[in-house]
Amino acid sequence: MSKAQAAKFISLEGIEGVGKSTNMDYLASLLTKYKKDFIRTREPGGTHIAEAIRHILLQTKDEVLLPKTEILLLYAGRYQHVNHVIKPALENNQWVLCDRFLDATLAYQGGGRQQPLASILQLNDWVLGDFKPNYTIILDAPVEVALTRIQKRKNLDRFEKEDISFFTRIRNQYLALAEREPDRFRIVDASQNLHAVHEQLASIMHEIMQTE
Repeated sequence: MSKAQAAKFISLEGIEGVGKSTNMDYLASLLTKYKKDFIRTREPGGTHIAEAIRHILLQTKDEVLLPKTEILLLYAGRYQHVNHVIKPALENNQWVLCDRFLDATLAYQGGGRQQPLASILQLNDWVLGDFKPNYTIILDAPVEVALTRIQKRKNLDRFEKEDISFFTRIRNQYLALAEREPDRFRIVDASQNLHAVHEQLASIMHEIMQTE
């Protein structure tokens, strides 16, 4: 199978409240429109073990979950996910659409938790090597706009309960990552109405399809 014909791995990123779930649905509908065989998955999660890790990461417990513990748990789940789900799908010529991947750790734990990026990248190199998405779409919106949206939710997880400075650092880190790798990243203005966001996503997917 030539590189041009190979299935692609696309991740969707962004802070809380930018509409990832709704827009994952739309991206899935676009892949269906383009008649691509694909799987849809998420992080943390994607396998039974990784979903158990997700539960630990998102639920508030009496025991404080330390930043380094978060990172190690994320990469334990990610290793399971990549080797049991993502790589097998790509090898089977299935496209992969993933809600968050490695850039979420760089943004949330590196930016938000202010953990050393060099240490995270060193761990990433050990666990994943050079494996990364072909394309990463960031749904970007001002922090104030995004947080206003999540305030309507009844049950907030550990991350959604963080303050505005935490999410500001995350957003800034996402934008910095995109600036470093312009060939991989695409930024969508998620502060616009849903129709406008979908138009941007459709344009990006059309561009991706033209690379085949």
